[in-house]
Amino acid sequence: MQAESVHWSYNLYSNLFFIADLVIRIGLSIRVIMRQRTYGVSLAWLVVILLFPFAGSFIYLLFGESRLSERRLNFISKSQDHYQSWLRSLTKNAPVSWQTANPEREPIHRQAVNLIGIPALDSNKVDLITTPEDIIHAIIDDINASQSTCHLQFYIWQNGGLIDEVHQALIDAAKRGVKCRLLLDDIGSRDFLRSKGRKELEAAGIKVLAALKAGLYKMIFSRIDIRNHRKIVVIDGKVAYTGSQNMVDPRFFKQDEGYGHWIDLMVRLQGPVVEAIGGTFMSDWLLETDPQPGTGRSLQDDISQLRTVADIIPCEKAGDTTVQLVPSGPGFAKDTIHSLLLTTIYAARSKLTLTTPYFVPDEALLTALRSAAERGVKVKIIIPSVIDSKLVQYASRARYENLSRAGVDIYLFEGGLLHSKTISVDDDFTLFGSVNLDMRSFWLNFETTLFIYSSEFSERIRKTQEAYIKDSRRLDIEKHLQRSTFERFKENLVLLIGPLL
Repeated sequence: MQAESVHWSYNLYSNLFFIADLVIRIGLSIRVIMRQRTYGVSLAWLVVILLFPFAGSFIYLLFGESRLSERRLNFISKSQDHYQSWLRSLTKNAPVSWQTANPEREPIHRQAVNLIGIPALDSNKVDLITTPEDIIHAIIDDINASQSTCHLQFYIWQNGGLIDEVHQALIDAAKRGVKCRLLLDDIGSRDFLRSKGRKELEAAGIKVLAALKAGLYKMIFSRIDIRNHRKIVVIDGKVAYTGSQNMVDPRFFKQDEGYGHWIDLMVRLQGPVVEAIGGTFMSDWLLETDPQPGTGRSLQDDISQLRTVADIIPCEKAGDTTVQLVPSGPGFAKDTIHSLLLTTIYAARSKLTLTTPYFVPDEALLTALRSAAERGVKVKIIIPSVIDSKLVQYASRARYENLSRAGVDIYLFEGGLLHSKTISVDDDFTLFGSVNLDMRSFWLNFETTLFIYSSEFSERIRKTQEAYIKDSRRLDIEKHLQRSTFERFKENLVLLIGPLL
């Protein structure tokens, strides 16, 4: 009798377990289908949900949707009137005459304005800085010359080497009465945020905030792998930097992992676009605080008060370069940077060169690149020969044959881990910033991209890209096709979840 009872219970619990798993899988599969995301993303999540009992469903609930916290969404909603008012004021500062500039690029500008509201601004000075030593020394010099504010925002901050000099420059600036604010991603800069270095900065009066705090408690209310990947420096509201360089010294950063030095680019900007960059920093900063009415720390407060506190000021003309800031990330217009990248690639007429450390294109991007090559555009993609993610490397390799057959030249950089993110189009247009060519940058990360409408700057970027090619080996497609069947299987298997990498 007892044996029969145990057997009956076993069958009951087994059936309940099976039914629960089936109901969860079907329910989440329907949810994935109804969200109308891209084919690749939907298929990848369906594979995860259906292939792994319970675990796949749990993973989807944690990472499957771009969930921002309720407080963050409420703040964004409440600040929209003031934010839009500020954006409208930008158009008066340095309007662009497209007939005399480049009428062929006006449609891209118009699309970007419709998506994010920030117009292109004329009369900027843009200096390209190509080595980490020069980048860091330039930032130190500007911090040392600062008089009112130093605003720095990075995904990774790691003391050591030249970064110790940045650390000291900030402390010295704070002693002079300069208001210093440091915004760091909670995961990317986790070690520093929990280090003695942070305490030293705060003891000097420097405000240090963690962006998008992550933890077990936060997982309940928001997706924890949505990250702030921006790299921004704004000094006195008059000088700005952005690009791909984290606040690390490559001589010390991940040197025990065998990838060599990280290769990055930054630009130093002066002119009207600095106001747009400064406003983006303060918007991110305020999202990480708990603003109260009347404190002067919220976008809901009077705009003039915020300008005074944060040095968000109209800047005088400084050069002749037209620049448009395109911030992207959850909470902005859907698919902003992805849509603009597709438009950029389809707009190419003769030359298109891309550099990125992480190359996992979706079907739409893959088709755009193939189409460009097939219509006679000279398409070059420069990526590191070895990167710090095996999964991304496998997913990238799975796309090589498809692209090469269409006429795309793929170059594997061997001079370190190429981390710069650039796209040069023909000889007059450049995309420059923090965006990788992968789905994480398109849909999950908060990123910064500059659309630079300038033949002179494009020439400087093109020369830098050509220098990368000299330190690269061109992919031999015939040799690539000789890799083992097992290697192909691994690449295609990873490619199934490529949209999630």
